[in-house]
Amino acid sequence: MKKTALLTAALLAGTAIGASAETLRWARAGDSLTLDPHAQNEGPTHTLAHQIYEPLIIRDMTGAFQAALATDWAPKEDDPNVWVFNLRQGVTFHDGADFTAEDVVFSINRAKSDDSDMKELLTSITEVRAVDDHTVEFVTDGPNPILPSNLTNLFMMDKDWAEANNAVKVQDVEGGEQTFATTNTNGTGPYVLVSREPDVRTVLTLNEDYWGMDEFPLDVTEITYTPIQNAATRVAALLSGEVDFIQDVPVQDLTRVGNTDGLVVKTAPQNRTIFFGMNVGADDLENDNVEGANPLADVRVRQAMNMAINREAIQQVVMRGQSAPAGMIAPPFVNGWTEEMDAISTDIEGAKALMEEAGYEDGFSIQLDCPNDRYVNDESICQAAVGMMAQIGVTVNLDAKPKAQHFPLITNDETDFFMLGWGVPTYDSAYVFNFLVHTRGSERGSWNATGYSNEEIDAMIQSLESETDLDKRNATIQTIWDEVQEQTLYLPIHHQVLNWGMAEKVGTEVSPEDDPKIKFFSMN
Repeated sequence: MKKTALLTAALLAGTAIGASAETLRWARAGDSLTLDPHAQNEGPTHTLAHQIYEPLIIRDMTGAFQAALATDWAPKEDDPNVWVFNLRQGVTFHDGADFTAEDVVFSINRAKSDDSDMKELLTSITEVRAVDDHTVEFVTDGPNPILPSNLTNLFMMDKDWAEANNAVKVQDVEGGEQTFATTNTNGTGPYVLVSREPDVRTVLTLNEDYWGMDEFPLDVTEITYTPIQNAATRVAALLSGEVDFIQDVPVQDLTRVGNTDGLVVKTAPQNRTIFFGMNVGADDLENDNVEGANPLADVRVRQAMNMAINREAIQQVVMRGQSAPAGMIAPPFVNGWTEEMDAISTDIEGAKALMEEAGYEDGFSIQLDCPNDRYVNDESICQAAVGMMAQIGVTVNLDAKPKAQHFPLITNDETDFFMLGWGVPTYDSAYVFNFLVHTRGSERGSWNATGYSNEEIDAMIQSLESETDLDKRNATIQTIWDEVQEQTLYLPIHHQVLNWGMAEKVGTEVSPEDDPKIKFFSMN
C-alpha cells in the first residue's frame, strides 16, 4: 500500500509540474541504481547519467559515433601507443566550473579504480596525461585500435567538486556504501538534477548554459522520470496521459497501446542478449540438493540444460514474437557474431541422454535467481525455464527479486544459477569477454560469476586490446568464442527486442542501446 501511494503521489506530482510541450514525463520498469557515474555498468543507470553527465564520445540514437566532450581523436602520429583527444572548449559544469583536461585525467583514473564497475573498459590504459587544458593523451599497453569504442559510457566528473565533497572514491555498491555522488551530481550534460527520490521520482531541468544549445533540438526543458515496476500500472499511466514515454511496453500490450489514438509504439532490435549463467567452478553448490559435488561442473549437464530450453516457445508464448532466439551471448550487432554460432535446437531426448551419461539420470534441484524489473518479461522467462528444465529432471526453484537485490548476487559470487542480460556498447566481442569470460580479478571478469578460469583464454582476451591486424584479431575472437560455446558457459535465451511507447507529440527513434538521450528528442 505504501509503495502504491508513493507511486500515485509521484505521478500526480509530475502532472502538477505542468505537462507543457517542453515537459517529458518518462517511465520505465526500473530506476537507476546510483548517480555515481562509475559505480555501476548497467543500462538504466547509464541512461539517466547520459542526461546529466557526458563522455568524450557518445553514440547517437542510431548507434553511430558522435563527438561530445572531445571534438576529435586519433592515434599520435609518431607513437601508436598513444591516443590524442582534443577537448571541446568553453564547456562548463553545472556549477559553473570550467571543464578541462585535468577533469578527464581524474575521471579516467577514478573509473580505473577497484570499486569502479567500468574498469574492464580501461585495462589497456597505462597513463592519462594532460598536455594542456584542452588536450589529453591516453597511453596504452600496445596499440589499441578500439579504445574510442570503450569510452562512450565513460562519464567525465569535475575533479574539484569530487574532492570538495569527498567523492573521489567510487561508491562501493556491493558493500552497500552511500556517498555524496550517490544522490548528487555535477555534470556538463544537457540537464541538471533538481530532485532525486530513488525508486520514486527524479526531476531534471534544462541546463541553460549547455554547450550544445545550438546543436541539438533540446525541445524538452524538464524531465520527470518515474520508475514503475508493475507493467499494468506503467501501461495505464501511458494510456491515461500521466506519462508521455515508456521504454518498455509489455509485449502483451503492444496492440492495445499501438491502437490507442494519440499513442505510438516504435520497435527495433536491441543490442542485448538475455541468458542464464551457471557456477561451473565450485566443488559444491550452496543452492542444490547434490551433496559433495557440483552437477554444473560437468559440461554434459550444461549442454543438456542448454538443449532443454525451447527458445521458440519462449519467443512465441512469453515474448509474443518480440525476441530473436539466441545460441550465443552476443547479438548480431557485435563483431565476432556468426549465424552458425547463434543457432541451437531443442532436443529433450538428447538432453536426457546427456544427463544419464553424466550420472544425473534422476536429476537434481537447484535455485534460479532472476530479476523481476530489469529485462522484458524477465520473471516470466524464468518461469518458463522452470518447466523446460523439469523435462530433463532438473527441478528449478525460482527466486525472483528486484535488480537492486539481484545483481549483487552475481557480482558477489552468491548465486549458482542466474539470469543476466548483456548489451555490448562497443559493438565488439572483447567487451563480452572482458566482463563475462576472463577470470574474475581486480581488473577483469567482474560479472563472470561462473567460476570459469583459463589462463590461455585470459591471455587471448588481453591480446585483443593491442592487436592491430584485424584479421588476426578476428581469428583470436573466433577461437575464444569456440571455447565459450564448447564449454557451454552460458545458456543463451534470446536477443531482446525494444518496444518504446510514446505520445504522438514525442519525436524520437529507438536506440539499439535502449538509452534515450533526451537532448535528441523533439516535442511536436
